[in-house]
Amino acid sequence: MRYQALRTDDVALRERMKAIAHERRRFGYRRLHVLLRREGHLVNHKRLFRIYREEQLTVRRRGGRKRAMGTRAPMLIPMLPNDRWSLDFVSDQLTDGRRFRVLTVVDDCTRECLALVADTSLSGLRVARELEALIAGRGRPRMIVSDNGTEFTSNAILGFADRQRIDWHYIAPGKPIQNAFIESFNGRLRDELLNETLFHR
Repeated sequence: MRYQALRTDDVALRERMKAIAHERRRFGYRRLHVLLRREGHLVNHKRLFRIYREEQLTVRRRGGRKRAMGTRAPMLIPMLPNDRWSLDFVSDQLTDGRRFRVLTVVDDCTRECLALVADTSLSGLRVARELEALIAGRGRPRMIVSDNGTEFTSNAILGFADRQRIDWHYIAPGKPIQNAFIESFNGRLRDELLNETLFHR
């Protein structure tokens, strides 16, 4: 008597995983697991990792800045408040030379600045926490637009978008014009505040 494995072929799962991995080429198996679970594929992460390796989808290490490939869906003009929010970071330094960053959040319809969060370290988990607090007071946006920075492509952000049922749109790498509302706001923020103010520790 010998045990015979009852492993299924997972054809549909394999094909969908390859399709998502082709669309978002810098996403590893953990991020793919979040996206597949969002679509209704209930699969154990260890089983998913085995299929991930068999299909040779492992993300290659590369030097320089890490970027995820964004979705290429055309963006519509927002007509109502909370239709679409834009997110980005602005960097500056204190008088003692320490760097800090500012998370900026803008409503693309009203052009209103919804939040400015400044700190020396802003992780994806912190960004998700700040957005949850903002949503509690203002309501949930239909879409959020950002670049492909590691803070915005982390598991914390993917989980947040999944829980809140928000469509998160990533602009194409190296194309900040696709996030023009927040870029325009950040330019004014830098000219009118950051470049005119000395920040002490």
